[in-house]
Amino acid sequence: MSRERVKLDINRIVFIGRTFDEYLKMFDLTQEELTGKRVLDCPAGACSFTAIAGRNGLDVTATDIAYDHSVSELENKGFLDIEHAMEQMEKTQSNYVWNEFRSVAELKQHRSMALTACVKDMRARPERYVPATLPQLPFSVQEFDITLSAHFLFMYADRLDYAFHVQTIHELMRVTRSEIRIFPLVDLSGRRYASMDCLLDFVRSQGWSAEECEASYQFQKGARTMLRMQRLD
Repeated sequence: MSRERVKLDINRIVFIGRTFDEYLKMFDLTQEELTGKRVLDCPAGACSFTAIAGRNGLDVTATDIAYDHSVSELENKGFLDIEHAMEQMEKTQSNYVWNEFRSVAELKQHRSMALTACVKDMRARPERYVPATLPQLPFSVQEFDITLSAHFLFMYADRLDYAFHVQTIHELMRVTRSEIRIFPLVDLSGRRYASMDCLLDFVRSQGWSAEECEASYQFQKGARTMLRMQRLD
């Protein structure tokens, strides 16, 4: 598969990420369940999941369109994005559940920690951060045991149509041997993805099981479920 792409303007990239602990809660996982498995984080953004997983002896690869840019560019952009996001968060606090984080200041601290860990690991292990533009991925068939996808696919349902969702999930299936988990299943307004039932039918038609599961994590109101898909053949 060709790796040639048009490089996305960095000003159109929001480079913010979540922490390793958030990932475990979002996807209802433990480190033990990931031990000995090849894991893909797609798209990974500025999340610290790959970095902390590596420290803990786990085999995780991150992929994102942003990784076409230099680490320094992404680091600078990331801190600017965090500042902007926190300014907006101050105005919209009622849209969120403040259990995971007690304040905007604490949220900012965690987002900054995730970014710092991510860029440090990108410099130390660049081979773990692979640029890619969905709905295509530069990986082999069933290269990963588990694929995780957070805060992307359905969040932007107003600009990513059903055809894109089907193409992306089909590609995730191609590179995944056993299981795919996607979180959350709502758009930015907290509404369940409108074409979810059609998508579940598509997943099942491909020889996978598909179920909506409650997660032990909720920050955005309404965003408390994940899609869990498992290969049946």
